Amino acid sequence: MSHPYLEITGLKKNYGLKPVLRGVDLAVERGQRVALLGANGAGKTTLLRVLAGLTEPDAGKVCIGGLDITRDGLQARRLIGFVSHQPYLYDDLTVVENLHFFGRMYAVKQRKERASILLERVGLAKRASERASSLSRGQSQRLALARALLHAPRLLLLDEPDTGLDEDGITLLETLLNEHARDGGAVLFTTHQLEHAMQWSDRIGLLNGGRMAYQRETREVEAGSVRQAYQEALR
Repeated sequence: MSHPYLEITGLKKNYGLKPVLRGVDLAVERGQRVALLGANGAGKTTLLRVLAGLTEPDAGKVCIGGLDITRDGLQARRLIGFVSHQPYLYDDLTVVENLHFFGRMYAVKQRKERASILLERVGLAKRASERASSLSRGQSQRLALARALLHAPRLLLLDEPDTGLDEDGITLLETLLNEHARDGGAVLFTTHQLEHAMQWSDRIGLLNGGRMAYQRETREVEAGSVRQAYQEALR
């Protein structure tokens, strides 16, 4: 029996005396898109930061592609494409230089060709030689998506990737998520937009107070029941 590509068991994280994650259990299969909902402060961003290797968990276990992120952190991070809520680009570098820099970090083969293909894919080919500081919020998000895909990761972790995107950008994002899952990749993304969660996912989870309060297959639920669960979690 094959294991989920991403498997989270009993994950806990505290900041000082404040518990943020209180024993999260979650799994994402190959070819699956999972949407994670939750109010501000529910722990969504902290969860993704732990999974991306940016902060260490206090307890629990996370396996990505069979690798334990605590024991095999460097290898596991190479399997991940991460888009933070903020793009965190190098403003003094050009658009294409941002990708080249990241490509060197991950030892991407033919990184210049790969960067050109992805800039064309996300609609930034004509802005390649401009500084990243000149991009709009939505364009910065497009560049962050290209950066996340540059090293062909198998797991995409996206923290509110729809932020700042216009209608064309939203369509592009949906297409990229669908393509990644269709190619056997795994996707975990957060959003405050219930419509996007329903439309882009195979399964929906609700994080509340650092715990998974709700998990359902998207095809088995209606938006009303998810909204009700969300409102109950806010009480």
